[in-house]
Amino acid sequence: MRKTGNPSRTRKAQTKGSSAIGALPLCLGLITAATLPTAQAESLSATSESRTYNIAAQPLYSALSTLAEQSGVQFVYNSELVKGIDSQGVSGNYSLEGALKRLLQGSQVSYQFSNGNTVTLHKSAALEPQSNAATLPSVTVTGSEIYADTDPYNPSYTRRVTATATKTDTPLMETPVNIQLIPKAVLDDQQTIQMTEALKNVAGATFSNGSGALSDDIFIRGFRSRTYFRNGLRSGDANSSVGNRQMANVEQLEVLKGPAAVMYGRMEPGGMVNVVTKRPLNTPYYALQQQFGSFDLYRTTLDATGPLTQDDTLLYRFNGSFENSGSFREFVDKERTFIAPMITWNISPRTQVSLEMEYRHDNLIYDNNTWPFVDGQFIGMDRSRNLMEPARVNVEEKLIGLDWSHQFNDDWNIKQRFVANLQDRAENWVMGASDTLTPDNLLARQQYEVRTQDNTYYTTLDVTGHFKTGPLAHTVLMGGDYYRTDIVSNPYIATLAPINVHNPVHTVEPITAYTPAGWASNNSADFVGLYAQDQIKLPYGFHVMGGFRYQYVKQWDNLNHTEQPADDDVTPRVGVLWQAQDWLSLYGNYIENFGVSNQWATTLTGKPLPPESAQQWEVGSKFEFFGGKLSATLAYYDITKQNVVTRDPSDFTGNFSIAAGEVRSKGPEVDIRGELLPGWNLIATYANFDTRVSKDNNGLEGNRLFAVPRNVGSLWSTYDFRQGDLRGLKVGGGISMRDGATDGSRNGYQTAGYATVDLLAAYSWKVEKSKITVQLNVNNLLDKTYFPDAYWSGASSTRTIGTPRSLLGSVKVEF
Repeated sequence: MRKTGNPSRTRKAQTKGSSAIGALPLCLGLITAATLPTAQAESLSATSESRTYNIAAQPLYSALSTLAEQSGVQFVYNSELVKGIDSQGVSGNYSLEGALKRLLQGSQVSYQFSNGNTVTLHKSAALEPQSNAATLPSVTVTGSEIYADTDPYNPSYTRRVTATATKTDTPLMETPVNIQLIPKAVLDDQQTIQMTEALKNVAGATFSNGSGALSDDIFIRGFRSRTYFRNGLRSGDANSSVGNRQMANVEQLEVLKGPAAVMYGRMEPGGMVNVVTKRPLNTPYYALQQQFGSFDLYRTTLDATGPLTQDDTLLYRFNGSFENSGSFREFVDKERTFIAPMITWNISPRTQVSLEMEYRHDNLIYDNNTWPFVDGQFIGMDRSRNLMEPARVNVEEKLIGLDWSHQFNDDWNIKQRFVANLQDRAENWVMGASDTLTPDNLLARQQYEVRTQDNTYYTTLDVTGHFKTGPLAHTVLMGGDYYRTDIVSNPYIATLAPINVHNPVHTVEPITAYTPAGWASNNSADFVGLYAQDQIKLPYGFHVMGGFRYQYVKQWDNLNHTEQPADDDVTPRVGVLWQAQDWLSLYGNYIENFGVSNQWATTLTGKPLPPESAQQWEVGSKFEFFGGKLSATLAYYDITKQNVVTRDPSDFTGNFSIAAGEVRSKGPEVDIRGELLPGWNLIATYANFDTRVSKDNNGLEGNRLFAVPRNVGSLWSTYDFRQGDLRGLKVGGGISMRDGATDGSRNGYQTAGYATVDLLAAYSWKVEKSKITVQLNVNNLLDKTYFPDAYWSGASSTRTIGTPRSLLGSVKVEF
């Protein structure tokens, strides 16, 4: 027997013979319903009143416990009845009975209201003998159709609950930090193939083409990072993102703005991108999609999930993709293979274990977009011209992950995760070797061959609990993590024949033999963190969040047998939120950050420099309308980063550094996303970046940061016809706008601002149990020539070159 809403009574009831005892309250409930019509009428009235529920997908027993807490009713049932059953959750405006029906959907569990505050659960009538007892009349559900967050058919552009900001499932309206989610529906509508392309849907997030257009080069609130997170675990260092994040198994992207070191350790203070991957479902689902587009792009993806056993004890999911494409750039192409299987074992309703793997093999071309800057301007050149030679890059990456969780009771749980990421890279780079041209317009060039092994290991352990102290409700988190990196790199360099930048003649073979480049490395690092957090729910809609982290970092240069002194620090985070109305929250926070190490910088004294640090102040407001279908966030932030490496003014050679630099970023942000009317979705963003070098000894003081525009905005809207002759048709489009960005150097060059227009048209229809969707996206409709950013280096300067007008079509079958 199990009664939710009263843990002490629940523990007493879980005794031998509970099945027999379980029949008693059911019989009493039926008798009460049949003989007390007045009480029945009052119960029905209470159950039909609508209110907002926020219950995430989770095991059914814990979902019922949450519903009991939110509604004030008690559920009576045999614990074996819900063993191994998951609930898809409920989110939106529902009657009590409507919310309960949603939680029980597909579970083969029925319910009966016994009196005003007690509900008895039992097997569905089709699965047990019929009784002659009277039953309550049915009650009409008052909520509109709500999908589970992980439902593959979910068309919503919003989510209401996330664990990324706090590592606990917390409603966004109760979270005093700025976090924006990009659900799968948005990724599907925009046919996102590269992760960074989706960041245009988030204010304050921009991207560039790092590592020769091979890495996920992310800028959040003006600070650059090539590190992203996968399900809350660090994906790798700045180098291991070579090859771009595969999107075939991505459920949604979550962008946490502002310093996140308290929960996730050393990083840049602008924020982080967390990739949430697809997990096994207990409802079978299969999808096959074929995409084809401009520049000979062909991409096939597969998604399959469901139970492996009849009782849903074992669940599986398999995602895979194969992509082959050319480019608008000369000598550039790619071939990418990716598979991601996963199995979840529901050992009991309280204990789950999951094993997952990812494998990718990328065959790519390094293209650093060389565009000479001569006589005060970039030379005239077609955007397709490539002044370098084909430089092949092969990446093989294997990821193995294991996670388990156990629910001790309704209030306490433990979760542990481990991921090993093993990467081998064979890279060729070709780049300009001089900042000047010869008199006959020749540019010197060099070619590198680099072999790299990059292995990372990450584990984390979290304990979460809920308890009350008087009128205060606490959600506490205590945890620790360990992150290890081992990187071995062996670079070689050769000289290529120079090339005429106005009349290029390509020669692939180097004119000199390869020799060691002089910067081989064999580095290791250990990152150890301990953290604690308390989220306190006070009366009158007030919420307080406080937490801290102790971080310890140790690094080695194994090649030169040197060990650096350890870095350590304690970083706090404090946030306050007032939910004045169900639809309005006001918040503020103060957060400190533990940044990248400066230990490898060369100093006059020989002593290592302290790591970068940062602080953020932020205030904002959050809004939800139409039962959470439309959300908005308005924020203003101010971040200052210290200990930035700059030239030592006492050194006249320019070879030594000190940690005296400082940069800052501040400005307003606006994020709006969701459904305005049935079928009409909208995303609107705007950010104003005031990013400056505030202290420097290299003549950069007052300069704006590299590749960060002053103003960035976007608008995306779709309409899905749900009735009439046009039912199944979806149309949409959007515009992305941004100011020019500087190169961050003393030269002060700034790119021109630009705007690009995108369009969408799709049509879906049913064939028996299958859904077929044909779709066409047009990107850069007006074929705008644009350059998001540039790096000035004279004749060897580079520009990020925007993609011309491109078409991407697809045919998708789901069943």
